[in-house]
Amino acid sequence: MTKYKQLPVQVRASFWFLICAFVQRGLSVLTTPIFTRLLTPQEYGQFSVFNSWLNVVTILVSLNLYAGVYMQGLVKFDREQATFSSSMQGLTVVLAGGWTAGYLLFRTQVNQLLGLPTVQVLAMLVIIWAGAAFNFWSVAQRVAYRYRRLVAMTLLVTVSQPVVGIWLVVHAQDKVTARIVGLALVQLIAYVGFFFVQMSRGRRFFSARFWKYAICFNVPLLPHFLSQAVLFSSDRIMIDKMLGAGVAGIYTLASAISMLTTLFNDVLLQTLEPWMYQKIKAGRAGDISRVALPALGMIAAINIGFIAFAPELVAIFAPASYLQAIWVMPPITMSVFFAFLYNFFVVFELYYEKTLFVTVATIAGAGLNLGLNFWLIPRLGFYAAGYTTLICYVAYALGHYLLMQRICRERLSGVRVYRPRRLLGIIGIFMSIGLLFLASYHWPLIRYGLIGVGILALFLTRRRLVTTVRDLIAVRQGDETAE
Repeated sequence: MTKYKQLPVQVRASFWFLICAFVQRGLSVLTTPIFTRLLTPQEYGQFSVFNSWLNVVTILVSLNLYAGVYMQGLVKFDREQATFSSSMQGLTVVLAGGWTAGYLLFRTQVNQLLGLPTVQVLAMLVIIWAGAAFNFWSVAQRVAYRYRRLVAMTLLVTVSQPVVGIWLVVHAQDKVTARIVGLALVQLIAYVGFFFVQMSRGRRFFSARFWKYAICFNVPLLPHFLSQAVLFSSDRIMIDKMLGAGVAGIYTLASAISMLTTLFNDVLLQTLEPWMYQKIKAGRAGDISRVALPALGMIAAINIGFIAFAPELVAIFAPASYLQAIWVMPPITMSVFFAFLYNFFVVFELYYEKTLFVTVATIAGAGLNLGLNFWLIPRLGFYAAGYTTLICYVAYALGHYLLMQRICRERLSGVRVYRPRRLLGIIGIFMSIGLLFLASYHWPLIRYGLIGVGILALFLTRRRLVTTVRDLIAVRQGDETAE
């Protein structure tokens, strides 16, 4: 306990923020088998489509102010943080109120566009505003490393949402609406207080200077934010429109299980990203690959594990009516790998403030995803969506790699950050093994034999694995021995 208290506040805050992330994802995972048994595939699909639209509409309604300009504003206006925060809360209220008024005037047309009833759309708007009120407060706590209240509130809401949701779903006839209303009620009750906390401290609802600054900063980023949302959510929406909510529910389950690997991605990125920025700043970008590529190999191995046990995971998380989900888990899981990989390249674009590069690449990836889905889903079914997502993330990573190479030529004297052969070797082995496991799903004995070979390979390379883990720990602690 004494050693813990002696740790810098930054380290303690990072630790608890990490615990929060694990608990949030963990409870989501643990409650998935409950909701897949309380909801039919069609109902589960309808809920997933709601979440997909929520991701898109949130950006339009809130302008993602808390995800872009807010943190920068807290640093830039460090002596006016309270005033800046309250004015951002005020701007979000105006935006949410304006969009709500517009919706009420044209709700018939909007409901037809979204495929959602009025109650669900109103609940969505409540979730967007309440979530924004909390996110402003949350970011301010993170910047100041005040983690105790943030952790407590996060854990309270994380536990309350599934508990309230399960109770409402069990006792309601319209189970999808009950699930959505449960989320809205918990967030409204838990988060509304943070709006008044920041308003009382800043005492400024309207500030022409801060509102103009925020809008001018974030509006140009909207194409990037929207493209990310489309790339992440369009599959489920298009499957619902073309094949029905039941099929969308099966695809969503495969996506939810595959996305569990992002837990490990996030942990590694929280460690590696600041370190990579420091290396770029110090003119030592060539040191990055010695830690980054072994970490990429670890992520590849973890993702292979999910692909290898896909039939068992689907059986645990859902009844037999969702069994077809196993066939799209491999491409979606591979997509998560490439989503992790592209971060190794995009840090160079962000460090040198090439945000236009990031936006163009994101828009191109989203456009490719929409085009391929529109063409292939009607012809090949929902399985195609998994492979279109994989193709788009491969193209996304490749595009950022080429942009990184350009930056290295222009700004870093042509330094070679990653050796192409090693990078392609990891990718090629990962893709080959993943597809081999996919082909073995019809023959369990062959699949278990391959799993045995994989376990043996991990045992034989255990020393390299231990070295990689030690390097990552050294990076986390800021120890230069990681090089």
